[in-house]
Amino acid sequence: RKELELTEADPAVEYVAEPKFDGLAMNLRYENGLLVQATTRGDGEVGEDVTHNIRTIRQIPLCLPADQNVPPVVEVRGEVHMAKADLDKLNARQQAAGAKTFANPRNAAAGSVRQLDSNIAAQRPLSFFAYGLGEITPPEQGGPNFGTHYAMLQTLKSWGFPVAPQVCIAVGASELVAFHQRIGAERANLPYEIDGVVYKVNSLALQRQLGFKSREPRWAVAHKYPAQEMPTLMEAIDVQVGRTGKLTPVARLAPVQVGGVVVTNATLSNLFDIRKKGVRVGDMVIVRRAGDVIPEVAGRVPGVRPVYVPNFRMPKACPVCGSEVVREKGEANHRCTGGLFCAAQRKEAILHFAHRRAMDIEGLGGKLVDQLVDAQVVRVLPDLYKLGLTSLAALDRMAVKSAQNVLDALEKSKRTTLQRFLFGLGIRNVGESTARDLAKHFGTLDAIMDASVEDLLQVKDVGPVVADSIHTFFAQPHNREVVEQLRACGVNWEEGAPAEKAPQILAGLTVVLTGTLPTLGRDTAKDMLEAAGAKVSGSVSKKTSYVVAGAEAGSKLAKAEEL
Repeated sequence: RKELELTEADPAVEYVAEPKFDGLAMNLRYENGLLVQATTRGDGEVGEDVTHNIRTIRQIPLCLPADQNVPPVVEVRGEVHMAKADLDKLNARQQAAGAKTFANPRNAAAGSVRQLDSNIAAQRPLSFFAYGLGEITPPEQGGPNFGTHYAMLQTLKSWGFPVAPQVCIAVGASELVAFHQRIGAERANLPYEIDGVVYKVNSLALQRQLGFKSREPRWAVAHKYPAQEMPTLMEAIDVQVGRTGKLTPVARLAPVQVGGVVVTNATLSNLFDIRKKGVRVGDMVIVRRAGDVIPEVAGRVPGVRPVYVPNFRMPKACPVCGSEVVREKGEANHRCTGGLFCAAQRKEAILHFAHRRAMDIEGLGGKLVDQLVDAQVVRVLPDLYKLGLTSLAALDRMAVKSAQNVLDALEKSKRTTLQRFLFGLGIRNVGESTARDLAKHFGTLDAIMDASVEDLLQVKDVGPVVADSIHTFFAQPHNREVVEQLRACGVNWEEGAPAEKAPQILAGLTVVLTGTLPTLGRDTAKDMLEAAGAKVSGSVSKKTSYVVAGAEAGSKLAKAEEL
């Protein structure tokens, strides 16, 4: 009401209330009534094309009814999920076949959708609920003229899409609260997993008026349910070593079912987390799944300990390599100083390097990396590019064909981008977006490696902690040696001038891209605009300077013309 500048005298806002499914978000694009593409949400900008698997889901129509005035272009958004009973049947089949079982419906749905073989996906009992629209032909070009979100959902039903039966209209805050309580009481008996409810402003005109924040709409909000909690015995505390050397205490628990998943391990974050929660080995503790996903120890069940148990202490030596463990000043976490000498870090560093968002080395998974590191075939990252067919094929569960596939993937990965390479190095505090900003700002790897902390602080969104991490990483001779060896192995990318030297002729302008551009891909156009100083936004508002509208531009063009 505040955003819409409504007063107490104005009528209560009308909402659509619906369950929040625990599945995999999906965007289904139809052209002239035919399903042409299905993509996951991915990182918000780039998703995965999973059309071949989505076609196997019976609840998703491959073609829309010709007698229902379906627009030439429509993108239907919804959630791919798996019912609880279907998961139980799937796990029973998997167990009988000696295959991997799934911890929860979300993992099962996500894993099934991302299968390379659509025959496997077709055997998985996946379901779908529609809850919204993406791009759609605007009314002036023959598209539907919906007035409300609820009317749009009813139209989706008439086109053959399943819509959650709990969806209803709620007026004012009191009815929203009542809906949340009602669905919460029914939650355990629902055939599918939900982790909350979603409220959306019903009027599409008001939705357009409210607009979007950077990553989410102002006209919708999720109201989650509290994480499910159960008591169990904490039998031990082990320490795991991550790829950056961070030591993480892990509680070993007597098996307990929390939210439909049997939990035996739960994170304790760090020593200070353990002290704050006051838990010790032998205590009865409360376990919950944070966000209904990651198990964590919430605290101790009150009561007197039958015997004295000393406080847990972090080890002084790394449990994997024996190197000294330190805690940096002002930090809560303890870290192993072994670097690439530590097998735990070595394995995780290789897996991170091979990640699809980094060097994208398909086939280089956890089991293969374990063998390569344990057999001391790979000690440092450049050793990956020195692997031979014979040595790979001799490993457990490998054959000549699968070994050749890995070698082909390694060869393909040599041609990459500076952003991916930087992210793949596993520099502490450097994620995908920071790697992208570094690449754009400096243009070349040598400029980044030789940059001072002051130089690094000039990069967008890079603060003192991140700048110090980058500078410290490249100040280590062995890290520079790894980079040079990787270059010598043929890893390369195009380098250019630092972004700040490019003419910033569009500085201060906000641009929105929509439709199919005649000569450029959307990502290329975005990169060119940003290089010239523009901010590229995903939604049109009064602050938008220009909308670049290609073929089959949809609602964004209509909004621009309206403004």
